[in-house]
Amino acid sequence: MPEPIVFYDIPRKANVPSDKAWSPNTWKTRYSLNIKGLPYRTVWVEYPDIEALYKKLGVDAPSTGPTGAPYYCLPLIYDRNTKVHVSDSAAIARYLDKTYPDNPTLIPKETDALHAAFQRAFAAVFNMPKGSISWLMIPETYVRLNPASQGYFRRTREEWSGMAIEELAPRGSEKRQKHWEAVKGAFHEVAGWLQADGHEKLFFLGGETICYADIAIAAWVVWIRVTFGEDGAEWRDLLRWDGGRWGKLTEAFRKYELVDEGSPLEL
Repeated sequence: MPEPIVFYDIPRKANVPSDKAWSPNTWKTRYSLNIKGLPYRTVWVEYPDIEALYKKLGVDAPSTGPTGAPYYCLPLIYDRNTKVHVSDSAAIARYLDKTYPDNPTLIPKETDALHAAFQRAFAAVFNMPKGSISWLMIPETYVRLNPASQGYFRRTREEWSGMAIEELAPRGSEKRQKHWEAVKGAFHEVAGWLQADGHEKLFFLGGETICYADIAIAAWVVWIRVTFGEDGAEWRDLLRWDGGRWGKLTEAFRKYELVDEGSPLEL
């Protein structure tokens, strides 16, 4: 049995560990680890400590932010078995497939280019510059973060958007409704990709096999679910979209939603 992989994730306010996980980006890696059945333990990292963590570990920033500055973000893993750090959820999935080939495969080799194309297309649909899911979710995420993360989150998101968080999607506003309609349109476009060959299929590659593309979609779905709650109007609305596809996807992924208690980061 391999040593547990260290998985760095961002917590939110929660009374029980299973409610701490929320980020769509880190959910991609949590799903990947759970699907492959690999042992891991979560280290919970508040937003202001992410950059310090990377620098302490000697790991380069995985990307640049909207301002062009290095952007230190999660997920990040440390594999004790190979002494390797890996950031970025897709890179982590590829690393896990290469390092642990006897466990379920996330990105089959023959679909690697297809997955890369999917990632670009998916990002283009869900990261629309204005009116995107992010604009809707930023204020909802902010109020659910721990106080230790709220200041950083507000400052950076207001720098990126040029607006106060409270102005992004005020409840009851036409702006908020337009954001939600844009989210619905994005999911509908992805649903169209999945049935472009004329066949109704739940998973990206067809059949009963989950792959990384499915994980990427499910991670955004779970973000909405854990944010608004299963009794929330937004979640109930989403369940009606595209013939109930997203509810079916949710049910298929529930068995992979294990969240361990973990421990807070110690720098």
